[in-house]
Amino acid sequence: MDPLVLGGLVALFTILVLFSGVSVAIGLLIVSAGFLIVFDGARSLELMPEILFGKLDNFALLAIPMFIIMGSSIASTRAGADLYEALERWLTRVPGGLVISNLGACALFAAMSGSSPATCAAIGKMGIPEMRKRGYPDGVAAGSIAAGGTLGILIPPSVTMIVYGIATESSIGRLFLAGVLPGLLLVGLFMAWSLYSTAKSGNRDLLNVTPYTWREKFEILPRVLPFLLIILGVLYAMYGGIATPSETAAVGALLCLVIAMVIYRLWNPKDLWVVLRDSTRESVMILFIIAAAGVFSYMLSSLFITQSIAEWIGTLDINRWFLMGAINIFLLIAGFFLPPVAVILMAAPILLPVIVTAGFDPIWFAVVLTINMEIGLISPPVGLNLYVINGIAPDIPLKTILLGSLPFVACMVLAIILLCLFPGIATWLPDLVMGAAI
Repeated sequence: MDPLVLGGLVALFTILVLFSGVSVAIGLLIVSAGFLIVFDGARSLELMPEILFGKLDNFALLAIPMFIIMGSSIASTRAGADLYEALERWLTRVPGGLVISNLGACALFAAMSGSSPATCAAIGKMGIPEMRKRGYPDGVAAGSIAAGGTLGILIPPSVTMIVYGIATESSIGRLFLAGVLPGLLLVGLFMAWSLYSTAKSGNRDLLNVTPYTWREKFEILPRVLPFLLIILGVLYAMYGGIATPSETAAVGALLCLVIAMVIYRLWNPKDLWVVLRDSTRESVMILFIIAAAGVFSYMLSSLFITQSIAEWIGTLDINRWFLMGAINIFLLIAGFFLPPVAVILMAAPILLPVIVTAGFDPIWFAVVLTINMEIGLISPPVGLNLYVINGIAPDIPLKTILLGSLPFVACMVLAIILLCLFPGIATWLPDLVMGAAI
């Protein structure tokens, strides 16, 4: 059978299996085993266990559970509320300071936790009721938090960037740096739209300032500064050549646990057990998907599907930007239905040769891919962040949350366009810190 036709069959059956309700990892293994048996014979299954466990034999994977523990220990405390309060007090003289502080808190908490749902839950629990109490439109209050929560997979340290680095054998440190400026760009676009939308609502009082004394401003800082120092310390250790990403993640996780215990009195063994239990559960899920995706990639390569697709696209006489547009549409659709980790692990091995052949930077593409995944987090039918916000504020209709988040989707699309026009937004900082990629 022609490899391209076979690739279409694989895509169709993968969609059908994943939509059946089985977990992503199990679904990938079912599809892989089925096609290997049919087209390569039963003996090809002998290699599956070796490939499955071989994919987990990677030192870089240690960073994933460590960063997850780091995020979970923060998410289990009042750190999100403290960040929100601190920014609100210090940004009070900025017009619309409350919505600005919410988005700023989302950005900082996302950097510490690396989790979009955790960011939505932590900042939304305090931020949404406060914004609604002061008269902000429900759409702005819910949409800004839903969109701000997506920054967790872009701003470093990001688990999805680690997964992309492992899937494509790219430098994780370079990927982390590539996400910094695009992350700040998105925060700026979100803030600009939120201020515009608030002003457009007609309630100009929302843009007025709320006074806080200097004592009130400074008394909150001791609970926030340690976490900011950890972020700076993690980045310095990683890019200063002191430690590898995995070693840095381990130290960051330990320091976050210690700070959570000292500052937020997380002494109860039951609370610590919840942190470790949830972190273990999420880590195992991600690692299982990585291992299953390794088998899936082996199946695609063994049946010459990956190579044929890359060769076919290379022969197409079309503008590379039309090609990039088609890839973005594919990623958007995939992100609507599948979690970011699954999309990256399934798509990256296929798309990377295509991207490189078309002359695009794989580090730059990682940022574009991640922003596409962010759009999926606030878009139906899955739209995980929408349901998290709905759980926090059940009296806000899901339709209102969705409509409130749509302008932020437009901001993300604008960010992708700006990245296409000015790729240096993603590549300048990695090249500056780590030198030009070879």
